[in-house]
Amino acid sequence: MRIAVIGSGYVGLVTSACLANLGNRVICVDNNAKKIAELKKGKIPLYEPGLDKLVLENAKRKRIKFDTSIKQAVRNCEIIFIAVGTPSMDNGEADLTCIENVARNVAVNMDGYRLIVEKSTVPVETGEWVKHTIAIHIKRKIEFDVASNPEFLREGSAVKDFMHPDRIVIGVESKRAERLLTELYRPLKAPMVITDIKSAELIKHASNSFLANKISFINAISRICDKVGADVIEVAKGMGLDKRIGPDFLNAGLGYGGSCFPKDLDAFVHISDKLGYDFRLLKAVRDINRDQKEFVFGKLKDALWILKEKNITVLGLSFKPDTDDLRNSPAIDLINMLKGEGAKIRIFDPKAMVKAKDILRGVVFCRNPYDASKQSDCLLVTTEWQEFRTLDFKKLKRLMRRPLIADTRNIYEPKNMERLGFQYIGIGRPVSSVGKQK
Repeated sequence: MRIAVIGSGYVGLVTSACLANLGNRVICVDNNAKKIAELKKGKIPLYEPGLDKLVLENAKRKRIKFDTSIKQAVRNCEIIFIAVGTPSMDNGEADLTCIENVARNVAVNMDGYRLIVEKSTVPVETGEWVKHTIAIHIKRKIEFDVASNPEFLREGSAVKDFMHPDRIVIGVESKRAERLLTELYRPLKAPMVITDIKSAELIKHASNSFLANKISFINAISRICDKVGADVIEVAKGMGLDKRIGPDFLNAGLGYGGSCFPKDLDAFVHISDKLGYDFRLLKAVRDINRDQKEFVFGKLKDALWILKEKNITVLGLSFKPDTDDLRNSPAIDLINMLKGEGAKIRIFDPKAMVKAKDILRGVVFCRNPYDASKQSDCLLVTTEWQEFRTLDFKKLKRLMRRPLIADTRNIYEPKNMERLGFQYIGIGRPVSSVGKQK
């Protein structure tokens, strides 16, 4: 099939590369000329395992190309995916300006039937507005369909998630649109949920909000564990073995971040308020997530007493491992809180430091975890990169001024750290007796 993907951001680029890999001819469009020029040279603007190889292979086979012209894409493709950004406004509402602009540009350039598909995460009822926008800007009587096909891509495993999905959700209004999309996704051999557009739009927000709820729930449980001396890892294990609950997203820590959960939760709360329903549960989920950073900050103050002039090593900047995405990263928020108290920060992250240099000032970026730990009063782990799990702790202890580890992702065993001579601070983990503060 001939497919256009409008937007070359995270979702747009992964979608373009994977659809091309299925044998389709894909045009990926973006109005950022510099970005398109870089993509044409084979330079990928984001880190995602396997994505660079996929783009290069399919560009070589001429299955994917990059352009700045929506007109050319619309004239040459029957299916048009909208994968532009929908950032949060100050009130939590999703900014759909780019969605409207794309819909209008698609309308004025259509010369025959087109299927326009929402790929961006959008509030329920957006499909109606896309359809209305196209209808009022189309130049002559041309048939078209609008559909919703939400993405469920996890950063760090997006290519795998696209090629081996749990399910494919398709919201349509016509048999023609259903036939095109089911045929497009048939090679993936995944369960398909064929439904109406509004239900498809809601499935995306409901899914992300439920997962955010699981994270905030286990973080709330971790606070109880801290108070009574229980181990949240064991509590989560006991919960997760229940098939009705499952183990995923029951990892207590610094809280969720990224471009999806915070934005989608805010948008869902806003649209619920607009529809006249006070979604108090999701407001509590959001509050717990915000409080978690303050809670961890308090733990650091309790352990270090005075933060001013203390040397703190931060391992991890991205909101999760295997990505360089810093959007809504709890690590960045915690670093700024520590800087506000006068702490001296030394940082290492395997992939995110280039981007971090544009947003963090007054910190030292280091070559590796050991360089970052020299004369450190505290080793603060904020992202669970695999390489942080296998550090040489004997070497770290020699380098540090004080053997204190604040493990905000619970990747270490407290007893092991204590045996190595470290004071250990976890989230909902038994408190170490080594150098224990009163």
